[in-house]
Amino acid sequence: MASVVEPRIEHHPCRALAGIGFFGDPFRTGAGWTEENEIGRLWHRLLGYLGLPECPYAHPAVFYEVHVRNQVTPVTGEYEVFIGFEPPPAAPVPVELCLKHLPEADYAVFSVRGDQVQGDECIVDGWLASAGYEVTTSFGIQRYDHRFLGLDRLDESELDLMVPLRPRESR
Repeated sequence: MASVVEPRIEHHPCRALAGIGFFGDPFRTGAGWTEENEIGRLWHRLLGYLGLPECPYAHPAVFYEVHVRNQVTPVTGEYEVFIGFEPPPAAPVPVELCLKHLPEADYAVFSVRGDQVQGDECIVDGWLASAGYEVTTSFGIQRYDHRFLGLDRLDESELDLMVPLRPRESR
């Protein structure tokens, strides 16, 4: 694995995501990429809901996992994890789901594969150390599409890490 992965810079408009969330230490019950921790449980809940006959949505082709840090995160390790998808325009969001709006922003998009998937923070931090950009918000996004083949096939899987950013201010 190369020490620095080069992202592509993409501009994204504001987008709405429908989904479910969790606040706390998502790794309290299991570390890493496992279906047994709180993040794995969120995925089970959302995918279970999408499989119900009364669910108003077709199975989305793209999912987003948003990690939102706040002032207690460095002290407690607690943060919000939101898993969702873009609902059809003007579609009502059922009470079983929440709606979250991602702001319009420029994003560094890192396509990571195999063991890079589990080392995402090092990849982003390594690039930021030498890039002319800085992170603008307290959240990061993982975008899952057809390239993600499941936890049992992480070595063959690929996903996108999306980091909102702006050009670094000269000092």
